[in-house]
Amino acid sequence: MAEGDDCVELKFRIFDGTDIGHGTYFSSTTTDILKQRLLAEWPQDKSVIPKSVNDMKLIHAGKVLDKGKTLAESRIHGGDFPQGVITMHVVVQPPPAKKKTDKNQEKQKQNLCSCSIL
Repeated sequence: MAEGDDCVELKFRIFDGTDIGHGTYFSSTTTDILKQRLLAEWPQDKSVIPKSVNDMKLIHAGKVLDKGKTLAESRIHGGDFPQGVITMHVVVQPPPAKKKTDKNQEKQKQNLCSCSIL
């Protein structure tokens, strides 16, 4: 992290209004690092617990932060709110489960013909 790197004070709000991960972060911190810290600090007594960092989405100013981008690239700067803390929202959304398909069903779909002779 660079010496002249700006710092941003952040806290993260989860679904029930609880704040976690309050701290000062460098603007070169990536969203992946933030998610890893949140996963480690996630309260275990909650009904919704992410299993991995891929289950979490960070939202700031109504926009989902892109995976792997830094705070600076996401245009989150400490100067936006002097002496203030920026609150981001954390949404837990596990990836959709893949349906198990039967190979016979796939073959039947492929063999269907929709031709009509008039």
